Amino acid sequence: MLQPEHRLAVLLHGGILGDSGKTGLTLLRYRQGAIAAVIDHETAGQDFQKLTGISRSLPIYGSVAEASAATEIDALAIGIAPSGGQLPAPWLAEIDQAVQAGLAIANGLHTPLLPRYQAQLQPNQWIWDIRQEPAGLAIGGGRARSLTAQRILTVGTDMSVGKMSATLELDRAAQAQGLRSAFVGTGQAGILISGQGVPLDAVRVDFASGAVEQAVLTAAEQADYIWVEGQGSLLHPGSTATLPLLRGSQPTHLVLVHRLGQTHNRHFPEFAIPSLTEVIQLYESLAAAAGIFGKPKVAAIALNGGQASDETVLDAAAQINRETGLPCTDAVRFGAADLLTAILEACDP
Repeated sequence: MLQPEHRLAVLLHGGILGDSGKTGLTLLRYRQGAIAAVIDHETAGQDFQKLTGISRSLPIYGSVAEASAATEIDALAIGIAPSGGQLPAPWLAEIDQAVQAGLAIANGLHTPLLPRYQAQLQPNQWIWDIRQEPAGLAIGGGRARSLTAQRILTVGTDMSVGKMSATLELDRAAQAQGLRSAFVGTGQAGILISGQGVPLDAVRVDFASGAVEQAVLTAAEQADYIWVEGQGSLLHPGSTATLPLLRGSQPTHLVLVHRLGQTHNRHFPEFAIPSLTEVIQLYESLAAAAGIFGKPKVAAIALNGGQASDETVLDAAAQINRETGLPCTDAVRFGAADLLTAILEACDP
C-alpha cells in the first residue's frame, strides 16, 4: 500500500530521545521514497540530523495537526515499537487527526486501526495494519532448500541488536554490486521499508515456518541472493522466532549480529551472553539439528557499535576477528562491503 511517491510523515513521539523509536528511525534511515516530516513533541523544532545522525534534513513538528498545516503529507507511519506492540492511548487523538485530514495510515503495531476507522475513510484513503497473518498459509515443508538462490539469515546475541539494519545494509551492498538481491522483511519496520515480507510475530506458531518459506520462495523468483531479516535470539528466554526462520528460509549462510560491549541480556540481566565463539557454535549446531540442508555456517559478524567512537568500534571488530576468525564490522557505520565479500566467497568457495 505504501508507495515510494507517498509523502510520508513518521509519528515518533518520545522515540528520538527514548528507546521505543527503532521502527521509525530505521524507516527514516532506509526508506527510498519521500519523507516530509517527523512528529515528536519532545524534540519539535530541533535539528533531526544532529539528534539522530541519520542523513536526512527533516523538520520535526509537535503534532499531526502542525505537520499537516506546514507541509504536504499523503501518509502517516506509526514509528514507535513499545513493549508489547500496543498503541499508547494518548496517540489515538493524533490518529483521529490524521484520518480526518485524509491521510493514509501505515500501522505496524498489534493494535488494529482499520476496524476503528474504516467507516470514516475517504476514496483512495487506506489503513495498512501490517501485523496480520497472511492468507492461505500452510505448514513449512523445507521447500526453500531446493532453491538455487543463496539464502542468508541474520541471527543475534539478543533481541534488538541490529539484525534488520545489518540485513538491509547487506542487501544494499549487494545491489550496489549489481547482484540480483532481495530483502525479506519479517518485522514491522522491515516490511514498511520494503513493502513486502511476513510479520512473523502475527503468525500462529504452526504456520510460522510456512509463512517464512512462502516469503522466501516469492523473493527467489527475482533474486539470486535473499537476505532474510532475523528476529529474536536463541539467548533470549522469551524468544521463539529463530526456529521458524531457520526452517522456513533453509539458509545457506548465517550472519551473527552483536552489540558492542553487551555481556548480558538487556531485559533479563541474569542471562549472560556466552563468548561469540560459543554463540556461533550454538547457531550452527541448531541449524544442523533442524535439518537445514548443507549445515549452514556463520560467514560474518555484524557489530552494532552504538554511540562508541569509530576507533573503539574498529578495535572491537579487530578483536572479534582474532577471536572468531570471521570478518567483523559495523555495517551501518562503515558499510557492509567487507561482510558481503566474505559471504560471496563462502557462497562460491
